[in-house]
Amino acid sequence: MAPGTKVHLACRPVDLRNGFDGLAAKVQQVLRADPFSGHLFLFRGKRGDYLKALYWDGSGLCLFAKRLEKGRFVWPPIVDGGLVLSPAQLALLIEGIDWRRTVVPEATVAPSLL
Repeated sequence: MAPGTKVHLACRPVDLRNGFDGLAAKVQQVLRADPFSGHLFLFRGKRGDYLKALYWDGSGLCLFAKRLEKGRFVWPPIVDGGLVLSPAQLALLIEGIDWRRTVVPEATVAPSLL
């Protein structure tokens, strides 16, 4: 992912039979975002073991999918709207690890070398 790319996660399950156009419409309707913005948009299926990601790479839409063979992905509560994840949380989510327990450390000032 390019620096500055945001990861948007739709909290409510969607029909994952949707392809490029259907998911692009969900980005606009559910997440109130532009599917051609260069950000990554994640969607979950009803059972929670399947996800799809939509991403504009500058020349076209890319559609990625992953299904876990055992278990389910860790999802936030089912509510309207979505969340923004960090790249680290995205990596954990895709691996099936509980990403909700990760906390971004607070920014610190570098110590003076004097």
